[in-house]
Amino acid sequence: MGMPELASVHGADVDKLIVYVHYLMAILFFGWVVYFLYTLVRFRKSRNPKADYHGLRGHLTTYVEIAVVAVEAVLLIGFAFPLWAKVVDELPADEDSTVVRVIAQQFAWNSIYPGPDGKFGPQDASLLGSDNRFGIIPDHPDSKDDIIPPSNDIHVPVDKPVIIKLTSMDVIHSFKLYNLRVNQDAIPGLMIPVHFTPTKVGKFMIVCAQLCGSSHYFMRGYFTVDNQADYDAWITEKSAVPVDTGGFE
Repeated sequence: MGMPELASVHGADVDKLIVYVHYLMAILFFGWVVYFLYTLVRFRKSRNPKADYHGLRGHLTTYVEIAVVAVEAVLLIGFAFPLWAKVVDELPADEDSTVVRVIAQQFAWNSIYPGPDGKFGPQDASLLGSDNRFGIIPDHPDSKDDIIPPSNDIHVPVDKPVIIKLTSMDVIHSFKLYNLRVNQDAIPGLMIPVHFTPTKVGKFMIVCAQLCGSSHYFMRGYFTVDNQADYDAWITEKSAVPVDTGGFE
């Protein structure tokens, strides 16, 4: 149906739901067009010179409305709810996943990776400022090996669960990956986990799906899915750069 290339495990269920909804909309559109043309002919002035104020006396339209509601209930309860529950409830373990903190700001996507110790350094909102844009406690042992790549450059390995811990440092943004069928609002003050498993190596665009300011159109980055060797090499390269907590980009 012209949708972007699929590159995640759960995306197949998302596409299936989208296709079924489009089928329903197509049937409803065709049915309403036929009914509209029928009413133009059936209730034309030459056939009905005198108005009938009682209207239709049958119950066909009621049955059609009940059928439409029933189909919509099946889509909602049988497909949408289970998909949502799977995405929200079945969070993989951190130790089995690639965990990345993604921090949105006007107008960029920032990321933080835990270092070799697998632990993120703590953050303190009171430290936020022009010299410490993420509120990182720089002298904490867990902070010293954290990896902070340049903005708008996020990498993960293929065929391994990814957990994005998403937040925003200013206004509400929305983290959207078309190819991976991921879309989640980034809300200031909240750290929202989003998980998925990428299935294809490639470079996919990150867009902001929430109007977030005058340069909203410019807020885009790149989400790169690497094979394991390339990802390890990228992590090694970024690990060699000292943690930089200052300077907004």
